[in-house]
Order: sequence, then structure tokens, then C-alpha cells
Amino acid sequence: MFPPFPQELAHHYCLQLISRIQKGDIELRQISKESEERKGQGVMLGSLVCWNNITNSRIILYAVSGNSKILSGNHTQNEIFVPSIISVDDVNNALAENDEEIHKLTDQINKLKNISTSAITTDSPDDTQITQNTTAVTEHVEALIQKRTKLTTQSLQKIFNLYTFTDFQGKTITLNEIIKKHNNRLPPTGTGDCCAPKLLSYAFKNNLEPVSMDEVYFGGNTKNKTNGESYPPCNERCGYILPHILGLEILYRDKDIVIINKQSGLLSVPGRGEDKQDCAENRLKKLFPECIFQPAVHRLDMETSGILILALNQKAHRNLEEQFASGKIHKKYIALIDGIVRGKPEGHIELKFRLDPENRPHQIYDEKNGKLGITDWKKIAIEKWTNPLTNELKTVTRIEFSPKTGRTHQLRLASYHEKGLTHPILGDTLYGTCNPGERLMLHAYFIEFNHPTSNERIKITCNPDF
Repeated sequence: MFPPFPQELAHHYCLQLISRIQKGDIELRQISKESEERKGQGVMLGSLVCWNNITNSRIILYAVSGNSKILSGNHTQNEIFVPSIISVDDVNNALAENDEEIHKLTDQINKLKNISTSAITTDSPDDTQITQNTTAVTEHVEALIQKRTKLTTQSLQKIFNLYTFTDFQGKTITLNEIIKKHNNRLPPTGTGDCCAPKLLSYAFKNNLEPVSMDEVYFGGNTKNKTNGESYPPCNERCGYILPHILGLEILYRDKDIVIINKQSGLLSVPGRGEDKQDCAENRLKKLFPECIFQPAVHRLDMETSGILILALNQKAHRNLEEQFASGKIHKKYIALIDGIVRGKPEGHIELKFRLDPENRPHQIYDEKNGKLGITDWKKIAIEKWTNPLTNELKTVTRIEFSPKTGRTHQLRLASYHEKGLTHPILGDTLYGTCNPGERLMLHAYFIEFNHPTSNERIKITCNPDF
């Protein structure tokens, strides 16, 4: 996961914290039993530098990874040691109901596995009998493993029920709500116990403005980590929840631009009316208050997900706009077409269309007055798509679109129109149908452009979640 905020200043405070721990000024204390697999391993120490607009002062937040360690000791007035989201006692209580049964099942599984191994390695004249016994033991082990998995999943869900975070708007969001946004795919154990969610949730809850954030490994060097080195938030756990705490999934960020993976259902820019102010632009300005008033360089339809570039300053915005106008920026989309696209594997579509003023925001084909939309397409696969709500199966065609122009609804029209692919994109509310559990299956997955300051050619890929 790309670090959502600049790291330099927070890195300084992380190293300062490590120095104070090593000197004994601050204690890193174990407050629960350490598991065998965790013995000797280090921890991640995180720092979030914030600005308190009420007191006009800098606040330094610190956190430590995991739910079993705490920072204590002398600290200054502008330092806060952020606790875990849930306590060790809460975790133990959630695990208590199934813990004994899970351990019994584990002992049974290990004993049966030893018996199976002994049977295979024992010389016997009756190989058929050995095979039958081994098969029976294996089937019994598998049944016990399934039973244990069910119990561990129940325990995991009980722990997840305890987690509540504060998001960028100061609103609470539970881990269960986040899980639903992932179509009920459960995250790994320990999700919510990393430094970043603790720090950001605390900052947003207390109306603090994030300025710089970093996480540094503290402990003996391992194969993957070096003491004192910075590491970005992890993809497995932080990548699962941070976009919902921040309101945006940040794919890339520097002093000039921010590139996000815009979720389906979020406006790119504000619309008319109070109910249409929540958008990518305003969420970005909430996280980066110093950015320009209108940072979006281009737009995606509200229902379309994928890569969106926003500029933090006017110079970068102007440069990128010029690149779009001159055709220097290349984009690719992935779509699921509702049905089977027959015939040739790739093609080229040119359609002239315009706004239908009687049926906004629909676009209609108009050979005389319409503006030309040019699209290349390539068939990737014909596959089955499962509705996450109803489990209904649909046959769809996965298509890669490469638009050569940037007309409104260009790809949606190229899909459904009789002069195009003749099938709408799955979940298209304007040019097709959108049943419960569906969404517009159109995702901007690739973009290539020149960086507005360095002129380096940048390529960003973000695959769809469908």
C-alpha cells in the first residue's frame, strides 16, 4: 500500500522514539502472553505528526503494532501514545468460548496425522488394508479441520465485532461495515492492530489534521525487515481498512499529484445540491487542506471505478490538462459486458453522439450533430460472474477498452449501441439494467502520462475487484 502521507517528518520522530526506548526513557512493555511464533520478533513503531487547529500546535501521535504491547514512560505535552483499538481482555473474552474446543481439535488432528504417517512408513504385507486405513484417517482429519475452521472463524468474527474506527469525516465506522463493503470477505487475523489505523482513527476522532506518517521496524533484523527502516502500511490488513478510514484509496502521492482508485458510487467532483458534495475532490481536500480548490484533472462517472488523477497545485493541474488535450495521456479500462460478444477478438468503434436534453444525462447517437468518440477494444475472456447478493450466475465477456477520445459515457455507448458491441456493460443503470447486487462493471485500470514536474513517464496499474 502506498504511504498516504509524507513520511520524512514522522520518520524523524520514529527514530527518536527508538533512541528513547533504547536509553530506557520509555518502556516497551509486554502486556499479554507472547505466542511461540512471535517470540524474538520485533514490532512496528508508528508516528503520526498532526496539526491542532484549535491550539495552533503540533501534536505527535505514537502507536505500536499488535494488541499485546504498550508504550509507557516520560513524554512531553505534545506527545500522545495511542492505545490499541480493543484491549487484550476483550480479545481473550471473545476467544474464550471456542478456545478449549479448538485446542482439543488441534490435538486430535495432530495425533491422527501421526497415525497416518506411521501407517504409510510401516512395512506390512497387506498394502490394501494400509491404504484403506490411511484414507479413513485422512477423511477424519479433514472433517476435524473443517470443524476447527468453523470455530476459528466464529471466534475471529467475534473479535471483528469489537473494532470501531473514526473516519476522515469524524464518523464512526465498524470493521463489520468495512467487511460488508468487501462483499463479506473476511480480513486476516490482526486487522486493526497495525499502527496506521490506530493513529489515523485517533487523529480523526480528536479533530487533528494529519501532516506526516511513518512506520519503522524495531527489533532484530529478519529476512524481510531491518531495524530502523521505514515500511509502508501493509496490503493485507491496512490495505483492507485504511481506504475506508481515509475515504480514498491512494495509489500514488507526491508534492504535486495524488492518484486514487475511485470507488464505484463516489462522484469525481461535487454536483449541484447539498446531497452531492461528497466526492473525490472534497475528500482529497479534507486530507490535504493546502491543495487547490479544484484538484481533479479529469473525471470518471460516479458508477465507474478506477484510476483518477488529482493535482495538489495549479502548475501540475495545468500541465496535466494540456497532456489530456494533446492526447499524451493513455488510459485503459476493463469492463464486464452483459452477454457474449461474438465474432472478432478485437476492433475499433467510432460513434458520434450528443446529450439528450429531454433525458439527461443520457447520450444519444447523432451522426449529424454528435461529437466523435473513438474506442479500440479487445476481448479478454468469456466467463461466469456471480452476483454477490443473490449468487445468480451470468455469462459475461471481459473486454479491455482503450479510448482515443474522452467523450461523456463513451465506453458505455460503445458497448450497448448496435453500431458497437450491441451489449450493455453489466450493471449499467442508464443503457442497460442494474439488478440488486450489481454495479456498473467498468474500471479504469491503467494510465500513462508524463509527470508534471519531472517529465518522467509514469505508468499506474490498478486491477478491478471483479
